[in-house]
Order: sequence, then structure tokens, then C-alpha cells
Amino acid sequence: MKVGFIGLGNVGGKLSGSLLRNGVDLSVYDLDEELVRAKVAGGARDGGSPADMMRDCDAVITCLPSPAASAAVVEAMLPEVAEGKIWLEMSTTDASEIKRLAALVQDAGGAAVDCPVSGGCHRADTGNISIYAGCDRATFDRVLPLLTHMGRRVLHVGDLGNASVLKVMTNYLATANLLTLCEALTVMKAQGMDMGMTYEAIAMSSGTSFVHETESQLILSGSRDVNFTMDLIQKDIGLFQKLADDAGVPLEISPMIIDLMSDGQKRYGERAQSDRMIERLEEATGLKVLADGFPQELIDDEPEERGYEVKPKRLM
Repeated sequence: MKVGFIGLGNVGGKLSGSLLRNGVDLSVYDLDEELVRAKVAGGARDGGSPADMMRDCDAVITCLPSPAASAAVVEAMLPEVAEGKIWLEMSTTDASEIKRLAALVQDAGGAAVDCPVSGGCHRADTGNISIYAGCDRATFDRVLPLLTHMGRRVLHVGDLGNASVLKVMTNYLATANLLTLCEALTVMKAQGMDMGMTYEAIAMSSGTSFVHETESQLILSGSRDVNFTMDLIQKDIGLFQKLADDAGVPLEISPMIIDLMSDGQKRYGERAQSDRMIERLEEATGLKVLADGFPQELIDDEPEERGYEVKPKRLM
């Protein structure tokens, strides 16, 4: 299968790297020509343009920063969509928008999959990230071998659009967890607790989480660079709030999280790293929530293995 990959940023650059590393016939495109040149140096082909890639490839993957960017790319590819072509959307985006774009692709004879990822950039870099895939079963079976080069666990979530709904939910939960961890770590520091010990106490408790076991390390090391910026968080939690509004669910915590993140952006910049939210509390208290022995960057130490389809227990 000839594959095109559009969007070589923090996540897309790593996912496309996994495809290259596993011998996939890959063409790439990005507005940043330096990113394209780097991938070409690693064995990819310069895809030329989105339309060229849809014409020349069997499947084209997009991993872009906003719904507007995805729409522009898909609309550019549409004249080259034909029977048997597949568009895979790996961006975190609006479910209604992906359904609209997918309908255009399907009307032209192609197939569409929404397949966002979850698990952090460090796992995207090693092919160990998780992937949700929304599409019909026949299309899922066609793209599963491709997805298992990029992700360790792949879950077929049913209809197209479901994956995007689930993904913004997980990013909402991760953001809520980050903010509560910032508060918990600061309170423990104010109480005079050893922060290395505090990290381990949380990690072995009912309060632990993926966010704690990853991002708390970067907070305590002082790095505060999880490779995920506040503007992307605002996009994702805004999409989650929209889901709630559309369904008439009166959320209470979600609007507070949006306000807190907006304050963080005002203080540190629209594209500041999300882990810098701890600094709001450091400034308010005069404390430094730091500890020795924690890494400056996250490295996935799981060995890379070919991924597999996750079968929900309730369906087994």
C-alpha cells in the first residue's frame, strides 16, 4: 500500500516516522518544508501537494492542528479521490466536521476513517501509542495493518465520528487530571513533604494516573515540556464542551477548566506548554514545586512491537 502523510508536527512527525521505520512506502507533505526535507532524508518521498498525494497513494493520512486545516486539505484532495482510495484523519477534531468531510470523500468513491491517537508524544515516537478507529468494519480491516505500525493498541469504535468523540473526552479527562495534580503537588510542597516521596506515594495509590506517571515527572524536574501546548488543549476541551452543549448536558467543571487554561495562556502565551500551569500556583505561593532525579523529557522504554486490535471485554 502506498501511503501519504500530511502534517509532520509534534504527533504527525512521530507517527509518520513509525511508518518509515517499518518499511511503509511513504510520501509526506507539510507547509514547513524543513520537516518535509527531514523525512525525505529518512527515506520518504516529497508528496508535492495534497492532491498529488491522493492521486498517487492508496491511502492518505492527515494529522493537523485544527478542523479548518483538515477541511482545507481534504477539499484540496477531493478532485483526486476515486474508488478504493482511503482518507484517514488522525487529527483531534470535531466529529460533525469529520462526518461532513467524510461524506464528500465517500460521495467521490473513497472511504474514510477517523483514527485519533492517545497516549503522549513519547509513545507516538515508538509506535506504542493507542489508536481509536471509527469506520465500517470492512474499511477497518483494510487499514488495520497500517494502524498497527503506528500504534500498540487499536480499538474499532464503530461508526465514523465515534473516535473523535471519544478522543476529546480523553483529552478533557487528562486536562482535568493535570490541573488537580498541580494543586495536589503544590499543597504537598506547602506542607513540607518530600516531593520525590510524594510522587511515589501518588504513583502507588488509588490517585495515580497516566498523567501523573508522565507529566508530574516533567513538572518536578522543572522541564515543564510535555510537547503539548495550551492552544491544543483549549481546542480539545472546547470540542468536549461543545459535545456537552449539543447534548444539553449542564457541565460545571468543564467551564472552570476552560477559564483556568485561558488564564494560563494570558500569563505564559497562547502556545505555552501545558505543564506550565503549575507555575500559576508557584507564583501565588512563592514555592518551587521541584525535586531531584526526574527526567527533562519523557522517553518510552517499552520495546516497540507490532500493534494489535483491542477486543472490548463486554463483546468477547
